[in-house]
Parts: sequence; structure tokens; C-alpha cells
Amino acid sequence: MFKLKHLQTTNTGWSLDQRDPRFIESMMPILGLLYNCYFRVQTSGWENVPDEKILVVGSHNGGLASPDTSMMLYDWFRRFGVEREIYGLMHPKVWDVFPPAAEMAMKAGAVRAHPKMAYKALRTGASVLVYPGGAEDVFRPHAMRDKIYFAERRGFIKLALRENVPIVPAISWGSHDTLIVLADMYEVMQQFHKMGMPWLFGVDPLVFPIYLGLPWGLAFGPLPNIPLPVTIYTRVCPPIVFARYGKEAASDRTYVDECYELVKSKMQQELDILIQQANH
Repeated sequence: MFKLKHLQTTNTGWSLDQRDPRFIESMMPILGLLYNCYFRVQTSGWENVPDEKILVVGSHNGGLASPDTSMMLYDWFRRFGVEREIYGLMHPKVWDVFPPAAEMAMKAGAVRAHPKMAYKALRTGASVLVYPGGAEDVFRPHAMRDKIYFAERRGFIKLALRENVPIVPAISWGSHDTLIVLADMYEVMQQFHKMGMPWLFGVDPLVFPIYLGLPWGLAFGPLPNIPLPVTIYTRVCPPIVFARYGKEAASDRTYVDECYELVKSKMQQELDILIQQANH
């Protein structure tokens, strides 16, 4: 989730000062309508958010629209106010493929998914929201909808250890039905690319899903989508505090692996409970 070949100095996600509380306030009525009427969100666990900076670690679904992300942030803002800063790490490719969307997201607190930005945000006292699974998670096949999937990325663990912050898991279920991902054909398309077929917009998408959804019906590739109106369930889980912190802990590969498995297993347990509650 933290790969990029070079840093840019232009205003393309490398700054924290694009976050605009007034813009967020202006969007709250629209988000509220989607929250209450369109997705009919059922949420719990917000009492688990401590009164300090935290690393919120999420697992999400629903393609590029990722409605569970916006609904989770809406809950954050309506509970803690727009002045309590939280920055979301967003995939760098969004700036390459959908610049207008990236510009709008920056006003809501999005920054590039890069260690530089995560450390910068935490050191200002803000919280950070990260989805370690990235594109592979948000487009994971429907058959994997009940699984926590981080694509084996451990950068978020090292971040928490280095900055001595608790991890607060944020899970969701339901938005996998806003867009039905049938399969990921990335490996096949990658072979075609090696044979000379260019990527759309010249950008390697990392995933190439086949899915059913609006407005395309049957679609190929990570295209923008309109989420179907299904109920979304979210839960904020109790903070996870590790036994050791600091640079030495973050450099201990075995310890990082142990912390990674701990977070993943706890989130899977919470997701299993959420699914049971949603189906009753």
C-alpha cells in the first residue's frame, strides 16, 4: 500500500492543508441522506474510539465507490465533529486516473497512501484511516466477502509500532452487494499487457475485476460504479495495543508478523460476529 517511485512537490496529495472542515460540513446533509435512506446503515462500537490519536484500520468492499468508507467517515464526523482531524490514505493511482475525484477527496482529508503522509498526519496529533488491502480488498471477489483481506501488507503495523499509537479496527459488511465482483482477471490481463496491450490511461490497475453492477450491468476492469441500495453494517472494534512499540519493535520482522496476525484474527472474529448479527 505504500509503493511509489518518486515524490512530487505539487499539490497532489502530499499536503495536509487541503482538508477543509467547511467542505466536510457542506457534504454532511448529502452523506446523511445516503446513510439513513439509501444504505440504511446499522453501526455499533463507536464508544471504543479513545480520546487520542489512533490508527483506524479498515476492510472494505464495493469497488471504486467504496460506500462503506464514506459511511464510516460520516459516522466519525457526526460523532466527533469535523474539527477532530482524521486523514485517509488513498491509493496514489486515483490522482492519475480520476483527478477531480482526488481533489474532492483531499478536501475531506484524503492524502496519498505513503509512509511520509501517514507519519506526518500522526505527528500533528491527527488520526489516520488506512485500508491495507487497497484495490485488491475493495474489489475482492464476492466469494471472499466474509474474509478480512490485507493482501499480506504489513506497513500499517510498522506505522503503529513506530508512532506508538493503538490500532482501532473498523469493519463492515453488506457493501459487497452494492457491486458483485465475480472474479479478478488481473493475471490474465497482465499477460496481455506483456504482449503489447496498453493499460487504460497508461496506468497499471493492480486489479481487473469482472463484476455486476450499475450503470454497466456486466463490466470489466476497475470502472467507476453506482452502488446498489443495500443495507451496510459497520462496527468499530476495541483498540488493539501491542506489548512493544518503537523503532526496534517495528524492525523485528517476527514481531511485526505476530502483530499482523493478531490484528487480522481479531478483525476476522469481529466480522464473523457482525455477519451473524446482520443475518438475524
